[in-house]
Amino acid sequence: MRYWLMKSEPDVFSWDNLVAKGDAGEEWDGVRNYQARNFMREMQLGDRAFFYHSQSDKAVVGICEVIAEAHPDSTTDDPRWECVDVKALRPFATPVTLAMVKEEPQLAEMALLRQSRLSVQPVSEEEWRVICAMGGVDP
Repeated sequence: MRYWLMKSEPDVFSWDNLVAKGDAGEEWDGVRNYQARNFMREMQLGDRAFFYHSQSDKAVVGICEVIAEAHPDSTTDDPRWECVDVKALRPFATPVTLAMVKEEPQLAEMALLRQSRLSVQPVSEEEWRVICAMGGVDP
């Protein structure tokens, strides 16, 4: 299993929106960055991802699971763009803000800090454990 971080603007698609989709989940559509698309192509069923509210909140708010591997993005006819489907697993007891991540020395090399604009990015197993602990959830 691999770990990821997926960003969404909460006023466009929030954690609560994903929770409302239930076990059916939702496409992680609309990604138009080649590196982010390539990361989605690497995702496998059962991989876990942090759900990160970008823009106003700037915080990890929950954990989701990949439930469908890369397939054509239904929001475009352009065959270059693909997406995965995810479903909500559990919310964080305490959202882990970007400021908290910046203050944690064990997270200094995290892609979230080095490639701040990338909407889909890998997370190491150690980073996963640290952020889960910070958010009050079992990794």
